[in-house]
Amino acid sequence: MNTTPLADQTLAQLSQWLMNSAIAVYLLAFLAACAEWTFGSTGRIARASAAAAGTARTAQADENSPAPAGSATAGGTATAVLAPPPTAARRQAPPDGPGAAGDSSRADLLGRISVSFTVLAFLLHLGSIVTRGLAVGRPPWGNMYEFSTAFALMATGAYLAVLAARKNVRWLAVPVLLSVLVTLGLAVTVLYVDDAQLVPALHSYWLWIHVSAAIVSGGVFHTGAIVTLLFLGRDRWEAAVAAGRGGGRLATVWSRLPSAATLDKLSYRLNVLVFPLWTFAVIAGAVWAEAAWGRYWGWDPKETWAFITWVAYAAYLHARATAGWKGRRAAYLGLVAFAAFVFNYYGVNIFITGLHSYAGVK
Repeated sequence: MNTTPLADQTLAQLSQWLMNSAIAVYLLAFLAACAEWTFGSTGRIARASAAAAGTARTAQADENSPAPAGSATAGGTATAVLAPPPTAARRQAPPDGPGAAGDSSRADLLGRISVSFTVLAFLLHLGSIVTRGLAVGRPPWGNMYEFSTAFALMATGAYLAVLAARKNVRWLAVPVLLSVLVTLGLAVTVLYVDDAQLVPALHSYWLWIHVSAAIVSGGVFHTGAIVTLLFLGRDRWEAAVAAGRGGGRLATVWSRLPSAATLDKLSYRLNVLVFPLWTFAVIAGAVWAEAAWGRYWGWDPKETWAFITWVAYAAYLHARATAGWKGRRAAYLGLVAFAAFVFNYYGVNIFITGLHSYAGVK
């Protein structure tokens, strides 16, 4: 490890203290979110699930039964009258679940406490990144430790932004906070470096533009991927309920989430919202490469995987817009795109040597 001292050790120590404090508060927020799920009442949910299963079974039975005969004509001949389509009820999207708190006021209080802790942790986290930047005298995302902490901040910010825009999305807290804790845990233990020096190629204002765009894009893509995973679970549960089955061991979890259609729409909106910014990040990286190395594109591993990620998300959005891909097929494609983004960061930086190798662990 390079042990070149930071420009300002006092600010560096403050940054580490703020980061450790943020992790501790994130943990409290995560535990409170888990408690909200644990103590949320499921009585009303169980009744709603049973009613939904009964409706689905009735609709299926009606579909398989013969059409009733209508009234007789003037000549005394009975004329069959077709019944209304019995599948109309099944075509309607199931109602959204009541959320992590269910119908429990105590669980709702725990959820509000979790949000308060998350906001406090976000502010401490932001303070850690700002003081790190002041300590090193440059943008605080010049290596994997700094990028990881900034990425985790944007993931939390995306969750809080969705929470501000939509009232009942505290069900996102557990997976988002868990992933943030894992990311920060890796950052402070495995990826941490205290080197203030950058290679000459990074001494550019494009470090502010290109990398910050990639960080924001990654945070929103991350939240979109979590919503996609939840959609897959909820969609499978809805299919099980419609078939008259119990829905599995996690039925009480899936039943509290929004409907599969709502989750599918939310994940799509998150991805389509940030895709233009990711496109800009890729273009800005090419412009920076021309300034640093004299060419816009050289098929460096980092450039190649950034392009693969862009193509995967473009295919996801194009399929939904033109081919009508919704539901599970689109979800799998979106997860493949996010997996390419994650590999572009961890896999390329750690395992593949290229012009961007300086971004790895030092």
